[in-house]
Amino acid sequence: MTVFSLLHLPFFYTNLVLKSIAMRSTLLTLAFLINSAWLIAQDDVFSNKTNVALEKVIRDYPNRFHNIKGDMIAQHAQTVEYKSTISVPGASYCSIWKYTAANNDFYNWNCTTFNSTNFMQARAKFKEVYDQIENTIIKIEGQKPFILNAQYRTPTELHNLNSITFELLPIVDEMRNLKIDLSLEKESSIWKVRLSVYEGERKLYGSTAAVQ
Repeated sequence: MTVFSLLHLPFFYTNLVLKSIAMRSTLLTLAFLINSAWLIAQDDVFSNKTNVALEKVIRDYPNRFHNIKGDMIAQHAQTVEYKSTISVPGASYCSIWKYTAANNDFYNWNCTTFNSTNFMQARAKFKEVYDQIENTIIKIEGQKPFILNAQYRTPTELHNLNSITFELLPIVDEMRNLKIDLSLEKESSIWKVRLSVYEGERKLYGSTAAVQ
């Protein structure tokens, strides 16, 4: 080995070490980015814009939707309709109803997420909203996380009302009377996909305050 080679040997090893460190740093950065992307993808499985809006509504259920209630739209003998400050993405109409009977007030939040004269298009939207809600996680302050659960039933054009009721699992006393419905309903010749959150057995919707 020549004297020239011996003189340059330390520089060779130093350069090799620096390249090794740089490569390791690049690999660690790449691994971090891949892991972050995976975590975001996983979060999207359990959280989406429809779920986020629904979670806000359910959180305010114990307050009778007071914190998401906007200006009054209309008032009738037993019902009052208010604007909802929370809306599901793409919804054409969202409101909160108050129904008074036997000195008790019942509240209902609902959103019309789709309107069409085409049943197949409406059914596809119904399934899309179902997929956005099913098995998603709902977090409420002071409670353990809930999971929204319901068995899918394919709507049929033979029925003017097709409905799926979701459960919050596990069931707790504070939320026992809470109802979460996804429905595909025909009004005149229009098929409407609706998402409703209400208490008890009473659900209100529409400009004429229809009651179920």
